[in-house]
Amino acid sequence: MAIILITGANGQLGNELKVVSKKFYGYDFIFTDVDTLDLTNSEQTTEFIKNSGPDWIINCAAYNLVDKAENEPEKAMNINGNAVNNITEVIKGSACRLIHISSDYIYDGASNVPYNESSPANPLSAYGRSKLAGERYAMQHNESMIIRTSWLYSSFGNNFVKTILRHAGEKESLSVVFDQTGTPTYAADLAAVIMSIISGVIRNQVAFNAGIYNYSNEGVCTWYDFAKEIINEASLSFGVNPVLTKDYQLAAPRPSYSVMDKSKIKDNYNISIPHWRSSLTKCMKLFK
Repeated sequence: MAIILITGANGQLGNELKVVSKKFYGYDFIFTDVDTLDLTNSEQTTEFIKNSGPDWIINCAAYNLVDKAENEPEKAMNINGNAVNNITEVIKGSACRLIHISSDYIYDGASNVPYNESSPANPLSAYGRSKLAGERYAMQHNESMIIRTSWLYSSFGNNFVKTILRHAGEKESLSVVFDQTGTPTYAADLAAVIMSIISGVIRNQVAFNAGIYNYSNEGVCTWYDFAKEIINEASLSFGVNPVLTKDYQLAAPRPSYSVMDKSKIKDNYNISIPHWRSSLTKCMKLFK
């Protein structure tokens, strides 16, 4: 029986993995969060991993307060970077496979064509730098797969979809940037892909190929487009006004363009990816 350890299990992706895990029998899932496993504590991490003996680790644990990270870069680096090093120090050289979740914010947004996995990383923010450090620590283990994702949302946790719906109930209108382009990702879709890959490898249907992969839903939009679609899906009458990034100041700079090329993960693992609009419709039904 394969033992699968999921860290950061109380976050968006971790919760979606709890949901999708119910469809996978014959696996032993261990769900942890900071209350049961503090990955920034190297001794605790070593003891927990050695005692549980996982065949797979899915690291969803993350510091994802992008703007706050500008004022506490050490905390972001500790959780997004050093904690990954603590994991790899335990499993390095073993057969345990690590799937580590990273971010499109490792790109600088200067491109005008979708980023692939070999595009140079050049993060603009403390958050992005901490996520890149995590990737580099993950790559110290030969059996590591890094999945860069973007604009993650879910019916769980805090995210852009919930923020828009909350504002729609409190305000008459909202300004949203229309000059940042990327792709929303439904965490349930990513969770399903991760489990599909693990199951496929265990059943010898696909080969595990370590390295960096991009994953988001298909399609492209701006945050403004995304907000408009959320309002439409919720059948609300609420004004969404387009605004330039320079007129909507936030502490952390964002990439103006972070669309990702997903060819590698689709080809390597024979997966199809739904369009962001159809996935948003699925998620919004859970709110209704």
